Amino acid sequence: MSKHQKEVGGLYELSDSGEKIVKNSKYYNEDLAPTKLKERTWGTYHIATLWVGMAVCIPTYMMASGLMAAGLSWWQALLNIMIGNLIVLIPMQLNSHAGTKYGIPFPVFARLSFGPKGAHLASIARAIVAAGWFGIQCWIGGAALDTVVGSISASWAAWAGSVWVSFFIFWGFSVFIAWKGPDAIKSLESWGAPLLGVLTACLVIWAIVTVKNMGGTVGDIFNLPATYVKGQFWRIFLPGLGGNIAFWATLALNIPDFSRYAKTQRQQFMGQLLGLPTTMTLFAFAGVLVTGATKIIFGEFIWDPTGVIARLGSPVAAILGAVGVVVATMTTNIAANVVAPANGISNISPKRLSYRIGALITGVLGVAIMPWRLLSSAGAYIFGWLGTYGLFLGPLAGIYVADYYIFRKKKLDLTGLFQGDQGRYWYKNGFNWKAVLTWAICGFVVVLGKIFPDVTIFARLTENGILVGFILAVILYPLMMKSDSSSLVSDEEEASITER
Repeated sequence: MSKHQKEVGGLYELSDSGEKIVKNSKYYNEDLAPTKLKERTWGTYHIATLWVGMAVCIPTYMMASGLMAAGLSWWQALLNIMIGNLIVLIPMQLNSHAGTKYGIPFPVFARLSFGPKGAHLASIARAIVAAGWFGIQCWIGGAALDTVVGSISASWAAWAGSVWVSFFIFWGFSVFIAWKGPDAIKSLESWGAPLLGVLTACLVIWAIVTVKNMGGTVGDIFNLPATYVKGQFWRIFLPGLGGNIAFWATLALNIPDFSRYAKTQRQQFMGQLLGLPTTMTLFAFAGVLVTGATKIIFGEFIWDPTGVIARLGSPVAAILGAVGVVVATMTTNIAANVVAPANGISNISPKRLSYRIGALITGVLGVAIMPWRLLSSAGAYIFGWLGTYGLFLGPLAGIYVADYYIFRKKKLDLTGLFQGDQGRYWYKNGFNWKAVLTWAICGFVVVLGKIFPDVTIFARLTENGILVGFILAVILYPLMMKSDSSSLVSDEEEASITER
């Protein structure tokens, strides 16, 4: 057997002979091809700033303040967010490994466990969620733009259609940057992250100074009590925890889309460790502090930061604050919500659909999903949108982890991922029905609480649905695949196909 993949320092790419084998396959194009070693240029700083840019966003702020609006105290909301992000970091790091080692994006990674055709089920499920997030972020960014112009022009502020114009301006610019590709995203995150840190600090300073000018103290902010009804703590905390895990559950699936550009495993690991939990916790704290301050300053919790900006009173402050919202939303939206669906859509027909076409389709879907409805209230956002879609993503993450680590022992045949019915990952007519069945079983278990909300055990399964689904899939998938060894690569076979 020819050596059609090359290994250098623990990282793999297609060899010249491997590229010849797959180049004409209908499952191959340049966007989905394994990243060449020379193209893996992202270091620890780039990975960390990617996460700073994604985590410093309005939905992070809204998560903390939304939990407070639902009844939790500031420290309970912050604890909820910290725990949720530490939990989601585990599958995030586990699924990153394959992207860095083999240079493959998420839709190709999904072919391992679901097959070339079955991967569409998983990648499109992820794409729909991302398109929804894209629409949400564009609506928030558009609202910030509307605030900027409205603070300068009274006639603009009085025009009912201004928010829609702002929305589509922000939407168009986001689609354009995404269309430019990974290098543009890398540059955007690198300069955007430091700017976001400064703007966040300014927002916190404003809150503290304003409260002090009113005769209060920072302690007054943190002394605000929880408002939930006695005995209802866990009914808020657990769904909120599920929402926090679901917040990045999408990235836990398609993280190979980014880790494929990392220079080494250590650099992608450290970049994520330094970037995700620390940034989420600090920015969530800023959201908690500012939201608590709004109760003192305005007499009510304002959980939407664009609402805070609108009440600042100073046009200059409003403009600076809105610029912060725009930058934060842009850096998050493009990286987190366009790359995955664009690759997923390209994977449907690689020879006809490029990444760029996928980015354009994602933009259209982001409008069609009507994000203004999803943001109608804190409850709709946290317990509706986040809490529901996350239930189906937990089992997917579990399947990928079990397949790569337990079943395959991290050994892949790169050409087999692009050969269709000629490759080892074809399964039955392009589908691995054992993976589909595992997903269906685990998904059914965790949505029982939605079907039978009055049954306590089912309600608890759903409240912890992402974790339950993940664990169930990690256990069930290897059992389902126990008798299927045709797609495995042995040590001897890996040596015969790999050039070192």
